[in-house]
Amino acid sequence: MTGMDKVFASAGEAIADVPDGATLAVGGFGMCGVPAVLVQALFEAGTTNLEVVSNNAGVDGWGLGILLAAGRLRRVVASYVGENKEFARQYLSGELEVELTPQGTLAERLRAGGSGIPAFFTATGVGTQVADGGLPWKYAADGTVAKSSPAKQKQTFDDHEYVLERAIVADFGLVRAWRGDRHGNLVFKDAARNFNPLAAMAGRVTVAEVEELVEPGELNPNDVHLPGAFVHRVVALTPEQAADKPIEKRTVRIAEEGA
Repeated sequence: MTGMDKVFASAGEAIADVPDGATLAVGGFGMCGVPAVLVQALFEAGTTNLEVVSNNAGVDGWGLGILLAAGRLRRVVASYVGENKEFARQYLSGELEVELTPQGTLAERLRAGGSGIPAFFTATGVGTQVADGGLPWKYAADGTVAKSSPAKQKQTFDDHEYVLERAIVADFGLVRAWRGDRHGNLVFKDAARNFNPLAAMAGRVTVAEVEELVEPGELNPNDVHLPGAFVHRVVALTPEQAADKPIEKRTVRIAEEGA
């Protein structure tokens, strides 16, 4: 990597300075748009005691689920935690701290962090434990609640009550893009756009794995979803890595006779 060229030779090199105990904002939704190669590199590096901010914590045996199964995650901030039996086991047994956050609120907390906005008011969660506190963040080994969410500041605007939510700024952002250039400008494809631009914005240092690396000037500026100002490191995937896109739930039907 030289000058404006942000390309690293490998995922391992790009995440080599992620320390134990770091906070990571990770893109993806379910199994779509997940920076699986960077996550695998973290696993191979042995990085541990991580706090992850992501829509979900992967699935058993893939994505963030690999770090989870290895006991590398200490805390997860997410909006959906289904499809992962090991996640549920660790949470309920007191091995993992979990901050559940409404999905839109999580997205805005990441965007705000990347935009320099420290906090914002939202109507989402008013009248629930999201605002009033008491959500179990961590259980004790005996099943009792060891740590609960605190009550949040509320304020009335135009006769409607709102709750204050803090922005999220992570030590590192890990994202996956369809196309990217050497300056870090990124284009996401279809549903894989999901939380990726927001996770990239929220990272103090953001690493992007790209399925297709192009030279500066090849991307139409009107097509760029995230400017390179938010991206510090780029890793070009091999064709095999780019094609590795598991399906979360495969549904088929028996073909009708004569069809």
